Amino acid sequence: MPLSILDDKLWFPPCNDALQDGLLAIGGDLSEERLLLAYRNGIFPWFEESVPLWWCPDPRFVLFPHQLKVSKSMQRILRSDQFTFKINTSFDEVIRSCKTAKRDHEGTWITNEIEKAYINLHKKGYAFCAETWQDEQLVGGLYGIKMGKVFFGESMFSVVANASKFAFINYVQFLMNEGIELIDCQVYTNHLESLGANMISREYFLNLLKIYIPKLE
Repeated sequence: MPLSILDDKLWFPPCNDALQDGLLAIGGDLSEERLLLAYRNGIFPWFEESVPLWWCPDPRFVLFPHQLKVSKSMQRILRSDQFTFKINTSFDEVIRSCKTAKRDHEGTWITNEIEKAYINLHKKGYAFCAETWQDEQLVGGLYGIKMGKVFFGESMFSVVANASKFAFINYVQFLMNEGIELIDCQVYTNHLESLGANMISREYFLNLLKIYIPKLE
């Protein structure tokens, strides 16, 4: 099936039309309306040379909050005074730190357009961040989109060992208390698998979104 090319019209093809690697469509914009429509339907953007690429992979990497795994070494760090946990105090700094973080691959998918779009979603109350602080310095964190009972994780960074894990664990525990039932991790990483994330089918994932995100949100 040929890859869908998006235009100014607000739409996405069915996720089952995605290519084997999960690529679903190319083009379109990063408006608030399109991004929220994408997440509601299990689709997320990555960029390549300033062109939006829209993905819906099968299987999907997720964390059910009650399945969070915390190692004994991390339990000791959580109990210590090494780090301080904060929520939503420095969103702009978190996304910029994710943008400049060193990766196994070259470059970053967080373009200037992505940065601007998610800062806008933060101002509108859809994008949130979790932060790890040490000696009054931001040393780790993550950001993502929250809709209904789902948190869609987008990116995380760490400049000090265990700082991103500290933010993630604390935030998952916070989200559980807020009634979040599903955390979308998008694609596999060893890091998140060690914290309890696992693969589920795209079909199951999309069905969960229908349950956990109210239609009128």
